[in-house]
Amino acid sequence: MGRAIGLGIAMLTFWMILSGSLTLDHSLLQWFAIGSCLFVVYIARRMDVMDHEGVPFSLGGRFLKYFPWLIKEITKCNLTVARIILNPSLPISPRMTVFTSSQHTDLGRVIYANSITLTPGTIVTDVSGHQLQVHCLTLSDTQDEEDEMDKRVTTVEGTI
Repeated sequence: MGRAIGLGIAMLTFWMILSGSLTLDHSLLQWFAIGSCLFVVYIARRMDVMDHEGVPFSLGGRFLKYFPWLIKEITKCNLTVARIILNPSLPISPRMTVFTSSQHTDLGRVIYANSITLTPGTIVTDVSGHQLQVHCLTLSDTQDEEDEMDKRVTTVEGTI
């Protein structure tokens, strides 16, 4: 029941932030938002997906430390890709490479794969066990960045 309440509050808070309406003044749109959140929580409970992976509140503090670092990496990679695109000679060397993840849970591997895909210039094309097949726009410095990301995601997962 605690996960259901937490999920409902998290969804409603997220909706309020995205809508720009930080007060509940009982307009029709806000009633629809509350109804939608309650409906999603009801469906999630009926589907039995409200476990530690479906609603990972246990990652809270560790993920809040990881998120700013991820935003910094996304920005840094975004600038690198923009520099490559704006260069008339287009200095790319696209490759497929394999990274090994050190995460012990499916949730940890999903966070790691999604973090790689979020950074511009890289995309995870296949996950098989602890092996992630990644397409890279350029291979320079990619391995060092992914090693750091792997360590940080493992810390978020809580298995270091």
